[in-house]
Amino acid sequence: MTPKEIVKELDRYIVGQTEAKKAVAIALRNRYRRSKLSQQDREEITPKNIIMKGPTGVGKTEIARRLAKLVKAPFLKVEATKYTEVGYVGRDVESMIRDLVEVAIRLVKDERYNDVRERAYNIALDRVADIVSKSGTANLPEGVTKQMIRDEIAKGNLDQLVVEVSVKDTPKPIELPNGGSAEINLGSIFGDMLPKRTKKRMVTVLEALSLFSSEESEKLIDLDSVESEALKRAENDGVIFIDEVDKIAGGTSRSGPDVSREGVQRDILPIVEGCTVSTKYGNIKTDYILFIASGAFHVSKVTDLIPELQGRFPVLVELNSLSADDFVKILIEPENAITTQYSKLLAVDNIDLQFTKDGIKEIANVAYEQNNVLEDLGARRLQGILEHIVEDVSYDVDEEGKAKKVVIDKKYVEKHFQNYGSRNLKKYII
Repeated sequence: MTPKEIVKELDRYIVGQTEAKKAVAIALRNRYRRSKLSQQDREEITPKNIIMKGPTGVGKTEIARRLAKLVKAPFLKVEATKYTEVGYVGRDVESMIRDLVEVAIRLVKDERYNDVRERAYNIALDRVADIVSKSGTANLPEGVTKQMIRDEIAKGNLDQLVVEVSVKDTPKPIELPNGGSAEINLGSIFGDMLPKRTKKRMVTVLEALSLFSSEESEKLIDLDSVESEALKRAENDGVIFIDEVDKIAGGTSRSGPDVSREGVQRDILPIVEGCTVSTKYGNIKTDYILFIASGAFHVSKVTDLIPELQGRFPVLVELNSLSADDFVKILIEPENAITTQYSKLLAVDNIDLQFTKDGIKEIANVAYEQNNVLEDLGARRLQGILEHIVEDVSYDVDEEGKAKKVVIDKKYVEKHFQNYGSRNLKKYII
């Protein structure tokens, strides 16, 4: 996708913040441009990491979420506050690279599964048909052949028939008591040394088809090539979005060790600069992974990050606070607009919820005023306001399910916010 196409796709869900969208779109396009260069040139070009600074609720995390669905590359979103300095209980920063590799493994596996899906499904059909034909619970009439059963299963006529199947018993990973930064999987340690264990399960034919299709897909793909391809993609195309980076900004605590702030910055530094991290699938270099950091920076500033870390994030994008006009657009333009969500929810109870233009504008004005008077929560303020407005409608549902039409106009909104100076929405804000 070209940068303009990426921005256009993000515009479908996120209002405004053009500069942030452009920066992200250019960074992603540069990944593609780099892939078209010679091996020698590729080694010299590293990603230009980005810091997105802006108040909460203006679209930083939403940009990350939409990018995850948009890019066909390993993408991981992490919270900076989840990590602690090496040597303390908690997750070390290298675990984000291991998590990225796991994402890449799933991505490549899904692609390979699609290639063998039809073959795996046909083998699964044969296995399930064989089980049904030998099952005493099926009560099959005389003269019914295995092929006839297979055809019925393929048509979906036997989906709810319960059969007993033998499935692979995979040992559950043992989580180490250091906060979950590592796991031990006995099955993967001993591999083929241990006999393959199976267990009996009573499942429907539909579930059996799904289980057997997964098993057969595993057999049909080359796991070694999957791991090799996944490591390559994670190294060259991986994107890690580090949220809440402002929470680890600032100096070390004077009262004692602050293991989740400056120490974490020092540990992130070699990851961002470029190092080699060991994973259970092999070593991975982090030199060419794109890092996007974001934070509100209300209390701290970007300059409170250690200088070395600032230098590894050369692109700084500031996201703006939302205006009343922005709130109007947020309420009506995105495909997943919150007003559309409420309309669909209440339509389940035969309630036709409609929003007029003046009603939308008044809701936007209320949100804008609340953000100015109280804390600036950005677009998240709309959730509490909308919930307050439709509370009575959501509660007063007709037991007989009779159709009802509710119009949210300016008068309706003003009625719910009569005392303009003290609009109390605390019960809706966590």
